[in-house]
Amino acid sequence: MDAKEISLNEVEVKPVVDHLNELLANYHIHYQKIRGCHWNIKGSNFFTLHAKFEELYTTAVQTIDDLAERILTLGKPPYSTYADYIEISKIKEINTIGRQDTDLVKALIEDMATLIEMEREILEISAEAGDDGTNDMVNGFMQYKEKNTWMLRSFVNED
Repeated sequence: MDAKEISLNEVEVKPVVDHLNELLANYHIHYQKIRGCHWNIKGSNFFTLHAKFEELYTTAVQTIDDLAERILTLGKPPYSTYADYIEISKIKEINTIGRQDTDLVKALIEDMATLIEMEREILEISAEAGDDGTNDMVNGFMQYKEKNTWMLRSFVNED
């Protein structure tokens, strides 16, 4: 399949696919960071954060699948190696072992800010390409992270 089969111009969609692949790489690093937070959380907030981290990584893995499938729908292959993800990602790995609960939450808030920034850029690029499908999908991802950023910021008492 290629973009023209879904009434999109392949040349106009190429920047969309490139940005979706970059977002995919960042989501993989973000996902693994959330898993590390889930596995390594300790202390009085264990039950609250353990459950929240599980919700976040479950949503992240679904987002990863949606991104890869959208890239394929647009006629290109998604990146699929951690070497690519690590090289391309703006989000960087952290060691989640032995970190304070608020440090883990703050790391995820930073990731979400990066992802939201990337998604806003994709919204502009996909609108220019007439790619309403990508635009709608990414807008949903962004709204989820905006709400969860507010919740996590409230947890660590940040304005």
